[in-house]
Amino acid sequence: MAYLRNLALFGAFIAGYFCPWAASLNWLIRWLIVGMMFMVMLQVKFTVRSIRVHHLIILLANIAVGMGGWGIFMLAGNRELAEVAFFTGITPTATAAPVIVGLLGERVDYAVSAFLATNLGMAVLFPFLIPIAIGNPAPTVFADVIGSLCIVVGIPVALAVPLRKLYPAATELPKRCKNLSFFTWVAAIFLIIANASQFLREQQANLPPGILWKIAVVSLLICIVNFAGGRMIGGKKFFRESSQVLGQKNTTLTIFLAITYANPLIALGPTFYVIWHNGWNAWQLQMRTFRERKKRRRVTLLKKPQGNV
Repeated sequence: MAYLRNLALFGAFIAGYFCPWAASLNWLIRWLIVGMMFMVMLQVKFTVRSIRVHHLIILLANIAVGMGGWGIFMLAGNRELAEVAFFTGITPTATAAPVIVGLLGERVDYAVSAFLATNLGMAVLFPFLIPIAIGNPAPTVFADVIGSLCIVVGIPVALAVPLRKLYPAATELPKRCKNLSFFTWVAAIFLIIANASQFLREQQANLPPGILWKIAVVSLLICIVNFAGGRMIGGKKFFRESSQVLGQKNTTLTIFLAITYANPLIALGPTFYVIWHNGWNAWQLQMRTFRERKKRRRVTLLKKPQGNV
């Protein structure tokens, strides 16, 4: 199943590139995100008491990576890469991070709390940070960002919270529809790549040379910083959980914000990040499977009756 999912994700990248006409459907991205966020909010328990000091540090690290990367490239005089670094680094924890943490055999409650802390925290901060990053701190941009976030975050929360209370069985819906949620995400990736493809075809002559490779490298470096930095924040007790929640990003949200307030070229930063963090996750899961098989073989050999000497 994991192989088929990776294949579907790869197929979305290829199909999106060869279907620039699908950019006309980019209005659907917002509502696909609303649907995915609704499913997540149905299964997430809203409790402030589960948030630890670690989670607040992760939120601060999230801000530091995004704003720090933006500042470095602005000082270097490269606004395109500055915005790429901002939208890639500022991205909060992914909805799938608790799932990966569980598959790695670590504490899922830690990841869920980090998801809440970073996503809600960044939802509050985005209206202040995005106008600064794009160089347009006008009040109208501030209000526009708030309006967008009220739709993609506010609507799912407003629907999920009362539904959980009135119909508790609804919390099981995401488990039953996990394949639907995944392919909704694949559809969003297809439309995002189609947007980028159309932009690149129209603006190819005006783009700086080698910009795509530079964006890919910046995205990769931010991915490395996030996973390594999260490992340091978590210490000995939570190093895997912390690494995962800082490294695995809710890229669909910031890709949408980048397309809306910057341009599809900037959105390629978090889009490349999809490849990098999923590649690292696949490697981690493969290594865990390898260790478990090795452990089972060792246990089998120990239990095996010894012959008479």
